[in-house]
Amino acid sequence: MLKYLVMVVQNLLAAAVLLAAAAASLEKDPVEQADRSVMVGRKKWLAAGCGAGVVFALALAVLKHTTVLINREYWNFGILSATLISGVAFLAFLWGFLKRQSPKAQETGLRAAGAVFCCSLLFYALPDIFLAPTEFVMAGESVFSTDFLYKLIGYLAGLALACGWGAVLSKTAAGLTRAALFTIVTAGAAIHMTDSALRVAQSLYARRVIPSSKFLFDILKNAVNYRDFFLYAIMAVTFLVPLLCWFVSTGQPTGFRNPAERRKSKAAARKARRRCVAVVCCHAFALFTLTAVKAYNEREVVLSPIEPAETVEDEIRIPADVVGDGHLHRFAYTASDGTEVRFIAIKKNESAYGVGLDACDICGPTGYYERKDEVICKLCDVVMNKSTIGFKGGCNPVPLAYTLENGRMVIQIAHLENEKGRFK
Repeated sequence: MLKYLVMVVQNLLAAAVLLAAAAASLEKDPVEQADRSVMVGRKKWLAAGCGAGVVFALALAVLKHTTVLINREYWNFGILSATLISGVAFLAFLWGFLKRQSPKAQETGLRAAGAVFCCSLLFYALPDIFLAPTEFVMAGESVFSTDFLYKLIGYLAGLALACGWGAVLSKTAAGLTRAALFTIVTAGAAIHMTDSALRVAQSLYARRVIPSSKFLFDILKNAVNYRDFFLYAIMAVTFLVPLLCWFVSTGQPTGFRNPAERRKSKAAARKARRRCVAVVCCHAFALFTLTAVKAYNEREVVLSPIEPAETVEDEIRIPADVVGDGHLHRFAYTASDGTEVRFIAIKKNESAYGVGLDACDICGPTGYYERKDEVICKLCDVVMNKSTIGFKGGCNPVPLAYTLENGRMVIQIAHLENEKGRFK
């Protein structure tokens, strides 16, 4: 559950916050006496951009899941490049830097740049989120399980937090002055575009398009190691929205024509402060999710100790009653070159055992552990279906042949010697 909560929040939060701020900024028309039709037109373009981003991301997720035609590195390069170009254009039109154009051309440019910017934000953020539910159910499992329910709850909670925060932030930001809102939008977009530029540079550097240099390598290395700080920086910038809005709402306006106008003004101020509280609560919960919850979810799992096993000539013999309690048991054999080859065994039912290496073809020799009567892959946190342990496929342990003789589980040492390369 926590894994998918953290994943959704981490991937979607920046896009949701920037979309909210961009939507609010488009309500602040640079031209005085703004026509309502202008606002309606901007909203339609923004909605079209968001819709296109969702559709494109869904199509990319489907293609990635069903085919091998998608090279995500190339797609990310194109999407991030579009984010950079449209982001710069959007900010330029927003601030009115391109004044030589006609008002109609400026308006069209603002709408188009804003739509492409929002589209690229969602196009980049959503594919992995759309693919996450494909991991909820392993082969042979049912959707009617507690594990599936917990994963779904974490996934939906992350979506609710990101979308809810974006919605209330947009409403709150609309109460700021044009200069304050534009400054916040510019700062947040600049941080995100810096991150995007570094990702593009990283791709070009890896492909040797950019000449190698120690200075650039150090920059890109730090950008990768401290990538979360870009998200924290965007959160810090957008935290100014509720602070400024609260300050504005506590002012004492004057010049009311009658008591009804005064009451209406006070009610609007109370409503604005409630939205500020909601934004701060969302901010606090997101920060808690990205720090404490993430640290707890990614805490180091200690594998259970190696249990003793009898070695007789070219066989390893384990009493069947030792592994007959239905729990995970870990054993090891020291190969001829000194490599420790680990393997696990668990009783699946009254007549069958699951025996395999403490490694899989996908995650390598990271090992498996038991949590609440479930066998979990240490690296990817995928829950194994006990009935499939001993068979190939997915993240299952690499099967290991065994026989039952006189109440003992017998494993040939030659089979373990053949697999020692997995544990080097």
